[in-house]
Amino acid sequence: MGLRLLILAPNWLGDAVMALPAVADVRRGLPEATIAVAARAAVAPLYAMVPDLNETIVIGRGAAPALRDASFDAALVLPNSFRAAFIAWRARVPERWGYRTDWRGPLLTRAIEAPVRVHQVEYYQQLVRALGFPSGPSAPRVAVDDATRAAGDAALRRAGWDGRAPFVALAPGAAYGAAKRWPPASFAELARHLASDGFACAMVGSAADAATGREIEEAPGTPVRVLNLIGATDLGELAGVLANARGVVSNDSGAMHLAAAVGVPVVAIFGPTDETVTSPGGPLALSPEPLAILRHAVWCRPCMLRECPLDHACMTGVTVGAVLDATRRVL
Repeated sequence: MGLRLLILAPNWLGDAVMALPAVADVRRGLPEATIAVAARAAVAPLYAMVPDLNETIVIGRGAAPALRDASFDAALVLPNSFRAAFIAWRARVPERWGYRTDWRGPLLTRAIEAPVRVHQVEYYQQLVRALGFPSGPSAPRVAVDDATRAAGDAALRRAGWDGRAPFVALAPGAAYGAAKRWPPASFAELARHLASDGFACAMVGSAADAATGREIEEAPGTPVRVLNLIGATDLGELAGVLANARGVVSNDSGAMHLAAAVGVPVVAIFGPTDETVTSPGGPLALSPEPLAILRHAVWCRPCMLRECPLDHACMTGVTVGAVLDATRRVL
């Protein structure tokens, strides 16, 4: 029997996408191994779009006993948390590999020192490189098959799309906090300009973004052709929606990273977070996709705060005109 490897996936969609090049590096290095990914329910469908993985295990509370029964030989722990390493330890996986973070070194059999100030894609690839797996391409990729694209098409039609009008996807939410969100009024104004260019707009996001979506819908002058899919798609349908889009305008969010991995042109708006660390498509210099990164230079960014204690100038200073110009450029 060959090696059975468990990969504990990051908890957030954006991080999970940025970890995909490292997962691919491991698969190339272990072509005969059985590789399973354990992930939260919200992230697990991503791995159905990743080739050459043998199994996806949805985990929540009480994950360790189920993983123990699967009898893995080794675990690659991608999250930095103590809890993730504890799950692998409680599951009695003999080899446990990960970064020496969050006081969890004693739980790991191979504990690697974490690098500082590198792009998150490189952060994960450095881990597996230190474990002996050479690095391959650094741009995350997911494969959208015909069934996934059709599921996205169906979700769009339920929201009122006619199947013909070209559309731009808008991702106005951000799970991290309100500080990462470009103002809803700015998204509404952008939608008006895109409508005059002949584009429909389709808003995407999780149920937590519903209030933001309503603000955009209710803004004066919001065009009729704004489709609202916020909270109406699962992860596979979201990938299908993005694959059908001409481009995506997004805050720094999981949808932004997924769009880049699907291969759609992306306009990304950064405020409190650092585009050199979490830019879509991999490290900025290596991203092959049409991509525009927009930010407004203020003394306090990147602050990494969830809520702005000042005037939110890093986001309000990004003008609709600048976003519209960038969108027209990448489409």
